Amino acid sequence: MNNAVKEEIKARLPVEDVIGRYLELKRAGRNLKALSPFTNEKTPSFMVSPERNVWHDYSSGKGGDIFQFVMEVEGLGFVEALKLCAGWAGVNLELYDSASDRELAAKTKRMREILEASTKYYQFALSKNPPVLDYAFYKRNLNKKSVADFRIGYAPASGDALCQFLASRGFTEREAEDAGLLNRRKNDLFRARLMIPLSDQNGNIVGYTARILDDKIKDSPKYLNSPETLLYHKSRHVFGLAQAKKAIIASGYAVLVEGNMDVISSHQGGVKEAVATAGTAMTSEHLKGLARFAKDLRIAYDSDAAGLKATERAIILSSGLGLHLRVIADYGAKDPDELIQRDPKLWQEAVEKPQAAMEWLMDEYAKRFDVESGAGKREYAEAMIGIINSVPDELEREAYQQNLAARLQVKSEVLAKKSRALEKPARLKQVQTKKTAAVSLPLENLLALYAWLKESDEKLFMELKSDEILDQHGEILYTRLNELALRAENRYNGWSKERLQQEMRMLTGKIKEVESSWRQAELSGAIEAAEADGDTETVDLLLAEMNKLNNRKE
Repeated sequence: MNNAVKEEIKARLPVEDVIGRYLELKRAGRNLKALSPFTNEKTPSFMVSPERNVWHDYSSGKGGDIFQFVMEVEGLGFVEALKLCAGWAGVNLELYDSASDRELAAKTKRMREILEASTKYYQFALSKNPPVLDYAFYKRNLNKKSVADFRIGYAPASGDALCQFLASRGFTEREAEDAGLLNRRKNDLFRARLMIPLSDQNGNIVGYTARILDDKIKDSPKYLNSPETLLYHKSRHVFGLAQAKKAIIASGYAVLVEGNMDVISSHQGGVKEAVATAGTAMTSEHLKGLARFAKDLRIAYDSDAAGLKATERAIILSSGLGLHLRVIADYGAKDPDELIQRDPKLWQEAVEKPQAAMEWLMDEYAKRFDVESGAGKREYAEAMIGIINSVPDELEREAYQQNLAARLQVKSEVLAKKSRALEKPARLKQVQTKKTAAVSLPLENLLALYAWLKESDEKLFMELKSDEILDQHGEILYTRLNELALRAENRYNGWSKERLQQEMRMLTGKIKEVESSWRQAELSGAIEAAEADGDTETVDLLLAEMNKLNNRKE
């Protein structure tokens, strides 16, 4: 194994998550501290740096990355520690044989180089285009520091300006395509747009958001984003983290806004803790990434339907991550950018007065129902109970239920009864077979095989593909097509049709076996919960499904 697999594991597995499995970590400024596991000390001298993804034990002189820690604490060799960490991170080591590992590392390095070169080209193009400079500095009110810090540039209107530049620097068309820089016609994907680079937390460019210059142009999206690549993953990327992480660590909180321009304006307006996800499309990976740097998360989403749903999702996803979630509400503008243009101090004051997220959510839903009437109270209660019941932590749920009961001026017992009644159909829905993320090794391998076939032999792909598998997991295949195809190429290149069919049958069988085990575990948990509530009707339904599942196994 070379550095590619190590870096992939470390990218998915923060050092504090690994060490937190063994030690109780406490915040100490920008770092975390704990009692040394290697010496008998009473004052903590074991330090963890989330920013650098390393640790150091001053009492014993030991230190390093996650692999060194696992080796020391578990008494393992490097290979064993790597395998253990890979399991925690969900990294398939079989996909990293020596040949494919070297190719993947080389391709990743080349992709970083082409994106860096493209960013410099876009910056140069902006400096030579006075009308676009006027747009950036006067219409968008950006200053020179913001343009430099966020490396903002301009994509010329010509259809192949970037292509020609990259070719002159020795980059191939395939490399530009893999980096997400070309359209279907193999021309420049981004044209006549203000270019906002997307970077990882270390400042390496991974993609772009491109804003149209003239909002009056029809049939053209205001923002055009890079497609998913080996480097850019929408579900994990946090915009502005490289520029914000020092401020976040220093203040102890992060500010989550909707748009990239909101982030840039916020930094320019004095609130440098601002970051953004892809609009309101928040995932648990986004929250885990932010939790590495601060536990206090302040959300400044719009109070429209999309913002409301995003805040609901954040409350549910953040439970169990130790995040203190709050909302920056009622600041008198449609978004932070508009408020900052009016007066940056107003934005700074709003950030300092956040409201508890669930409190804000209850206030917002109260505005949508006539809570003075019986029917309105029922609708309000049902809306909020659905959200509260989705929170995994029992103590949090209990606290929220008590708060809701007080608002409705009803006894807690009445609300609890209503909650159980609403939970029954929700419980049945929750135990339906999951059709989303690829969480099993056989599924990852099968999708990689499909991706390679789709790129190398579309006809054979159509002949051998399983519609059942793709109906459930096709989204993963198409969003990670390039990555999966690369991982499978060396493994399956040269295989006969019969051998490929045999591999597919074997992987499909394993997938069904794994999914059956998941389903059985879900049903067992649901049956146990229903029995605890005395819900015999649901118990009977779940037991019937469990029997069917067991009969199919025999």
